[in-house]
Amino acid sequence: MLTQNLGYPRIGGQRQLKKACEQFWAGKIDLTELYNVAQKIKEENWQTQLEAGIDLIPCNDFSFYDQTLDTSLLLGVVPQRYEAVRSQATDNGELDLYFAMARGYQKNGLDITAMEMTKWLDTNYHYIVPEFKADQQFRINNENIFNEYNQAKALLGAKAKPVIIGPVSYLLLGKEKEAGFDRIELISSLVPVYIEIINRLGQSGAAWIQLDEPCLALDLTKKEKEAFEFAYKTIAQQVSGVKILVATYFEALLDNTSLAVGLPVDALHVDLVRAPEQLDEVLSLIPDRLILSVGVVDGRNVWKNDYEKSLQLINLAVGKLGADRVIIAPSCSLLHSPIDLELETAIDPEIKNWMAFARQKLVEINELSQIADGNTELLAENKAAIASRRSSQKVHKQAVKDRVAAITDADATRSTAFPVRQQIQRERFNLPAFPTTTIGSFPQTNDIRQLRARFKKGDLTLEAYENAIEQATIEAIRWQEEIGLDVLVHGEFERNDMVEYFGEQLDGFLFTKNGWVQSYGSRCVKPPVIYGDISRPADMTVRWSTFAAAQTDKPMKGMLTGPVTILQWSFVRDDQPREQTSNQIALAIHDEVLALEKAGIGIIQIDEAAIREGLPLRKAKRPHYLAWAVRGFRITASGVQDRTQIHTHMCYSEFNDIIEHIAAMDADVITIETSRSQMELLQAFAHFEYPNEIGPGVYDIHSPRVPTTEEMSSLLAKAADLLPAQNLWVNPDCGLKTRKWPETKAALENMVAAARQAREQIATEV
Repeated sequence: MLTQNLGYPRIGGQRQLKKACEQFWAGKIDLTELYNVAQKIKEENWQTQLEAGIDLIPCNDFSFYDQTLDTSLLLGVVPQRYEAVRSQATDNGELDLYFAMARGYQKNGLDITAMEMTKWLDTNYHYIVPEFKADQQFRINNENIFNEYNQAKALLGAKAKPVIIGPVSYLLLGKEKEAGFDRIELISSLVPVYIEIINRLGQSGAAWIQLDEPCLALDLTKKEKEAFEFAYKTIAQQVSGVKILVATYFEALLDNTSLAVGLPVDALHVDLVRAPEQLDEVLSLIPDRLILSVGVVDGRNVWKNDYEKSLQLINLAVGKLGADRVIIAPSCSLLHSPIDLELETAIDPEIKNWMAFARQKLVEINELSQIADGNTELLAENKAAIASRRSSQKVHKQAVKDRVAAITDADATRSTAFPVRQQIQRERFNLPAFPTTTIGSFPQTNDIRQLRARFKKGDLTLEAYENAIEQATIEAIRWQEEIGLDVLVHGEFERNDMVEYFGEQLDGFLFTKNGWVQSYGSRCVKPPVIYGDISRPADMTVRWSTFAAAQTDKPMKGMLTGPVTILQWSFVRDDQPREQTSNQIALAIHDEVLALEKAGIGIIQIDEAAIREGLPLRKAKRPHYLAWAVRGFRITASGVQDRTQIHTHMCYSEFNDIIEHIAAMDADVITIETSRSQMELLQAFAHFEYPNEIGPGVYDIHSPRVPTTEEMSSLLAKAADLLPAQNLWVNPDCGLKTRKWPETKAALENMVAAARQAREQIATEV
């Protein structure tokens, strides 16, 4: 049996890529220094996989920002608005264009918005959405993939396996930017470029090429299925000397099984962690010519593989196909895993023995191959670790389980309908039309980060630390008052991360020091690990919210993270249903909401940024998820008085197919990301006639560019054309933690000015 990996984390064990990119953007290092960092990471990754005994090792899985954007550059899919950047001669070559597409561009007399960004299927990884025209032309635009393969081949030899997003998924993950055509129709002009790329790689010595086609696990139309058949039939006819592996993941193939196993390729990868039940059907339909890659090691979680369970699947496949037609692999790219568990020295040893990060998962793949060949010693060690976790009292708490079991419908319902609450809240807060606010966080400067680090190391007393945080909070409040924001936030200077901060104060969580995972670009997150039943031993945010509220006469929002977002952005338990874990978190947040209300906080925001992200990829599975996800949010907000205004926030999501469930959450105000899509995402709320209040984002916080007042006024006008003006709020797309203060201040001042213009326009019309 061969072993393979589908992809490896590219940020570096100490986030070297993040730091280098940010230094490059700031002009502190040049292109050569950036490339040197990248090259070292790539070589270390290849060497790690080589030493772990992996037979097929991915290359071209590295990216400076996003692999989908890399594919767009490779194929020459560059929107016209960026041609001005390309035409400016700089020493950075194509990289200026690349980062302009990802982050926007505002210098040298140019002001260009970034491309749209959204979640990669049901993960917290964000990709840059390709933009297609009806007459879209494709061509090989750069040599990056070929250069990287040659670098990998020099170290790995025949083990080097180039990875590319497959042609059909690339189209389906993009968007049409003109009316009157379906992007899948571009497949006939796209495939010849893929054939040229594959043949060039084969001529350079590539034995295997991996084409990622995650869309094979989605609901597909007849035309989309025909595109798969056309693409791979054409590739098979015109490619020689190289083997093609099509990789699917994150869901079962289901009704696409016959399509997938019937593609004229050499190997098919299936995700048997997310969907082990699909193996029987795959094996019943698989043709004699096809090799099967079994994804049995979880690429998206941190728990040690249960070798007995994996071996049952491996042996079933080997029994049907023979060992020479089975490849052992992770379920998906290890991009979604932290890098190395050995870097963690402070985790409880008992719990650490239950865990595996990307580097350890490579070992698991190799060990499963050895066990399948008869190494019983490795199996015995694994069985002991799995048994220890199942029986540990650190995991199970009966009082928590009993409270969840006692939840009733009344625990998930506010006592009064929204129109009644709305009137009561308007009388209480007396806000102007188009009230302005922000999503919660303000820039986390180096001074703030160093302050927190010094406190954690013990170099700073609690009193000194809190005094400094108080001063930063007061300064942020004074500045918000000066520019005229209507509803203030305290800035969250005491918080490291919107999930980690809460997990640190809840029982059932543990934390890593180096468990970083890429979210987008240089943005890395360090998800907490949920290892046991969850409860809230004490107040979590009341101290800082009440301090901030005491500094101003304006409304001050209390800021919380919702249960589904905490669930989605943590590494979760795999020994109980996610619904059960979500309900445990919901009860903990419910208690915090009531504590904030009791302390006098009248506006409470419960962020559910990830509720759309958690949506199952298959439509048939969505109703059950949406029922418990919405119920979890309602549990957090139930029990508050009508005069308490509940906000929620969602970002980078498509809402059309879940809009009725968003309405069912019954938040008084929802804020959403809409600036990159030019209010396109607001269409769903308009068509649905969304009844509650809404703040469509007018300021793209994932770009360093400062939007003008006129630009934001234009977006507000579009919003007012779609929804009742009296229900509209004005706010950025998301929190401002990752931005710098100068750009943040300039953008928010422009935003407040845009809101004032909108109020004046309404007054004129009246």
